[in-house]
Amino acid sequence: MPATKNTATRNRRLTITLALLVGITTLCACSSPRYEGYKYAPYTVKGKRYIPLAPREAIGFREEGIASHYDQSFLLIFPAKTAIGEKQWRWSHGAAHKTLPLPCRVRITNLENGRKVTVRVNDRGPYVAGRIIDVTTPVAKELGFHKKGLARVRIEVLSVGDGKHRIRK
Repeated sequence: MPATKNTATRNRRLTITLALLVGITTLCACSSPRYEGYKYAPYTVKGKRYIPLAPREAIGFREEGIASHYDQSFLLIFPAKTAIGEKQWRWSHGAAHKTLPLPCRVRITNLENGRKVTVRVNDRGPYVAGRIIDVTTPVAKELGFHKKGLARVRIEVLSVGDGKHRIRK
């Protein structure tokens, strides 16, 4: 009798291990590759033309204004796509800006409470008058304005591009 219990326990552990491996493999397959190069071509939204900064011009760029947060993902299994084709999950740390080259890293400082976060800008927006940057919900929580919805912030570009394309100060 004890041998049957051990076999059942072993089979249950094996089933759980296999299920975890399948789940991890599935999540890894869902990740987006990093964007190669920079995206800074002019574009038009709702009849308004935007001309992004060139990568070298953007280094050190600073701006103050209003930040908002957004969540474009639907449930947990349907990520949104960013302007450079990356998947945006509910838990992703990202941001959207109208005229910075994509991708780039910026330091965002909440001027109301002093909290700072470094985030990767990989999307376009916000297209609401008076707003300079949209951040994902996890970033808004770190900056302390998730419940409020908007905050006065300062952004500073730290680098542009990823990997071999990265340009820093």
